[in-house]
Amino acid sequence: MTRLSTRLTARLGIAHPILSAPMALAGGGALAAAVTRAGGLGLIGGGYGDAAWLEQQFAAAGNTQVGCGFITWSMAKKPELLTQALAHKPAALMLSFGDPRPFAAEIAAAGGPLICQCQSLDHVRQALEAGAAIIIAQGAEAGGHGQRRATLPFVPEAADLIAGKSPDTLLVAAGGIADGRGLAAALMLGADGVLIGTRFWASREALVHERHQAAAIAATGDGTVRSSLPDIARQLDWPKPFDIRVADNAFIAKWAGRDGDLKAAIEGEAPAYREAFMAGDPDKAAVIFGEAAGLITDVPSAGEIVERMVAEAAALLGGAGRFVV
Repeated sequence: MTRLSTRLTARLGIAHPILSAPMALAGGGALAAAVTRAGGLGLIGGGYGDAAWLEQQFAAAGNTQVGCGFITWSMAKKPELLTQALAHKPAALMLSFGDPRPFAAEIAAAGGPLICQCQSLDHVRQALEAGAAIIIAQGAEAGGHGQRRATLPFVPEAADLIAGKSPDTLLVAAGGIADGRGLAAALMLGADGVLIGTRFWASREALVHERHQAAAIAATGDGTVRSSLPDIARQLDWPKPFDIRVADNAFIAKWAGRDGDLKAAIEGEAPAYREAFMAGDPDKAAVIFGEAAGLITDVPSAGEIVERMVAEAAALLGGAGRFVV
């Protein structure tokens, strides 16, 4: 079997430098375990903090080694969730969208590496202060929440900053990466691996409604927008400057430029939104995928996604033999 060897694979003891994003509600234990079994490392999405759901997903992962990730500002309201996750001895603990420093000591005491997802150079500096072993540079192309930097220039700029300040800290690229071309490009940009969201979101193991996955297959990268509307509809108080990339659908068109109107009507709109989302309605609720949807044509197993990605990247990196073993 072809392996892609980087500092990330050595640090985590995995075959391929591929992590699955801990996507809230979509990245459960079955998906995380499937990615790990394929040679990467899967991360369970701790999301907005449901202790029972978290237990169910660690149980779904079985004895397979997986990591876990949290939305930091939300987890900060229930810090016992971090303690709960660490009790499962995850292979890594990832924090995104908030200051990781208040939680770094507990994670360090548990013995696993801290992964910090960053959307700006200031975030990278903060993560280094927290002692992150792995930093993820997330570009705005990514599905779900993020900020404004584009992956292509952000990754090498973060690589240069990290090399100057903390050369033993590893860098992972995220945002718009869905195939071997993206993986190969990330490695050539100076990353030690990739974090994959949308491509694994469109896998058989993901906890995603099939109608939503069908919408992603039908979409191109042009068919997404960044918006605050889904968070208003879900009554989630996301801090600025974060917003969410979703499909540009009828829900977005209806409320575009009308944040105040949606807030005023929320008593009736929030239940309707939840019902539409649970039904997998691709028009009346947000469908959360990134620009990488334009590279997705099917919904295979997560293991097949890893195999394809590695084979394609290895072929492209044939002239850069330090990666291919």
